[in-house]
Amino acid sequence: MRETPTVELRLDWLADDGERQDALKWMRKFAPREAVFIATCRRRIGGGEFVGGAAEEIFWLMKAKEAGCAWCDLEIETMRELRTDSIEGWGLPRNVMLSIHDFRRTPNLPRKLKMAARGEFAAVKVAAMSRKLSDSTRLLRLARGTGRVVAVPMGEIGLPGRILALREGGALVYAPVAAATAPGQVGLADLLHLYRAHELTQKTGVYGVIGDPVGHSLSPLLHNTGYVAAKKDAVFLPFLVEDLGEFLKVLREFGVRGFSVTLPHKQKIFRHLDECESLAEEIGAVNTVTVKKGGKLAGSNTDYVGVLKALEGKMRLPGSRVVIFGAGGAARAAAFAVAKAGAEVLVCARREVAAKELARAAGGGV
Repeated sequence: MRETPTVELRLDWLADDGERQDALKWMRKFAPREAVFIATCRRRIGGGEFVGGAAEEIFWLMKAKEAGCAWCDLEIETMRELRTDSIEGWGLPRNVMLSIHDFRRTPNLPRKLKMAARGEFAAVKVAAMSRKLSDSTRLLRLARGTGRVVAVPMGEIGLPGRILALREGGALVYAPVAAATAPGQVGLADLLHLYRAHELTQKTGVYGVIGDPVGHSLSPLLHNTGYVAAKKDAVFLPFLVEDLGEFLKVLREFGVRGFSVTLPHKQKIFRHLDECESLAEEIGAVNTVTVKKGGKLAGSNTDYVGVLKALEGKMRLPGSRVVIFGAGGAARAAAFAVAKAGAEVLVCARREVAAKELARAAGGGV
């Protein structure tokens, strides 16, 4: 409760009815009064673990209300199975969130959900697997301006959308307290303290790193920690980008002002740039893109300076022999940096053709 007053109580994850009874009994006696509980007893047909039928699910949600749950999650499959359009008289918690899940893809969605001013459902949750970044933006559009839609882009590609959901007007965002239970989930501590998802607004500067893979990158940790220390209203997100062109099409909808580039896009990005610094062109790799007014993309390379700064004062480069392992974008910048500083460059890489090309460009050997 120190981190958030809102808790989802997953009754379907408990082993049996005895454990469900014990959990609700504990809640009656010990749950803090300021806490808001969302009771969920999702059946397997809706992606949960509860093996009972629709009527049994309703029974446990009623019991949750008696135990003090102010909210419950009711999946659309239950509504369909009970063949009703109304939940009036069911004895459910005061606030009901109708949930829709698609664990395979993001289905065709309306641009906007029509929410009745005084409808039976306090909120609607749409959780769908993001196969591409534009799937996430379609989900986030549903949340804008309502305060009653919970948009949940699932999967690693959907991770930036999860973090930005509150900024777009989502009613809430889900986060595991401990370990993630599915790809793309962000732990509660990281969501609050690393990404500060609850503090992001439309004025917040959005930056990120693009790559495939990208989950291993330390950039979000380094940049977001720096933003907090500098009191800068900005957030740095990891974008898993499989299709570079598709990412660039949704760039503005995410509000991205600039991004770092890692494998495999450091050389592919060239054909999408409106302008590029001469040093990056000479190296043949871009690791930083600035989004300028009008959406124009300007490329540069900071790896070059980074290599020289890291070696400064630690070794004498003029006259030295330096071995570069690899022939990708970062290796190219390192090779050019030490070569221009006066070192002899040797390139060692799995791809012989790429190694020879880089060695020739940097004036070294293989």
